[in-house]
Amino acid sequence: MTANDVAEWMLNELKSAGILYQKEAVDYILKNFGESFIYVNDNGNQAISKEVKKIFKKLHGGRAAWERDGFFWGWH
Repeated sequence: MTANDVAEWMLNELKSAGILYQKEAVDYILKNFGESFIYVNDNGNQAISKEVKKIFKKLHGGRAAWERDGFFWGWH
């Protein structure tokens, strides 16, 4: 599995549901792709690796937006 595989999964989930919650994505990634794609952020929470998020951003090409208050990505 690669960071690209994880990012593609995220994009497909977002396209399918129209929304992708970070917590649900983290849980799925841990179970299905492994902990190498997750890190603990400054707030002590598990988060998706910067590499995965960079690829994800490239894949969605601005069609998704991070909703900071709700901790999810929404599809435009």
